[in-house]
Amino acid sequence: MEAAELRVGFVGAGRMAGGLARGLLRAGKVPASSILASAPTDKNLDAWRESGCRTTHCNLEVLQESTLVFLATKPHVLPGVLQEIRPAVGPHHIVVSLVAGVTLQTLQRAGAMVFTRGSGAGDGEAALLKNLLSSCGLCEEVPESYINIHTGLSGSGVAYVYLFAEALAEGAVKMGMPSGLASRIAAQTLLGAAKVMLETGEHPAKLRGDVCTPGGTTIHALHQLEKGALRATVMNAVEVATNRACDMAED
Repeated sequence: MEAAELRVGFVGAGRMAGGLARGLLRAGKVPASSILASAPTDKNLDAWRESGCRTTHCNLEVLQESTLVFLATKPHVLPGVLQEIRPAVGPHHIVVSLVAGVTLQTLQRAGAMVFTRGSGAGDGEAALLKNLLSSCGLCEEVPESYINIHTGLSGSGVAYVYLFAEALAEGAVKMGMPSGLASRIAAQTLLGAAKVMLETGEHPAKLRGDVCTPGGTTIHALHQLEKGALRATVMNAVEVATNRACDMAED
């Protein structure tokens, strides 16, 4: 099935679903008229209508009108939704359950997603999904055991980066730079570093070493970060976030 022929449905119309829909629309993968979103009330549906998408209060209507369906509800709501829509799921449907840890809050700005195919999904369905989701940023197919790790690394990792950016900018403010300028430079520094990682494929340790002049400013600064156990602290953060994601999945 070609992406242009898809009729895409969203059961749930919150920020997760909205971020993905905006990415698909921006990339021209699916026309707005081919997107249908459902929610219990109009609270989250107005923005969808403004984008030209169709809306409904009936989850079953999404199944009836769509070939690709994203389940974008809160985890505690999902079991009830699955029970409701199960009778309407047919062999022509591709159903994707979205997990909070897929960084959907940043999808419209090149986020990162991973997905795992179910036993009924083949190579064609996986290729189609990756094609669609890649319009929103990096998308990789992974074993199911990686899903919670991705939450700890990327889903929660956005907050780690914001915290680091804040500290980076405040260091410059401490030394006399205006806050707004410091924040813009910090953001551009992070963006530039991320682009080099992606474009070169080099290990971060090598890239870090490449910018360290013997006896220079960078190596002195890195020594201070090592004293503060920055790497161990970040590794611990990814670990506890991953473990928390595992605990939530079992609740």
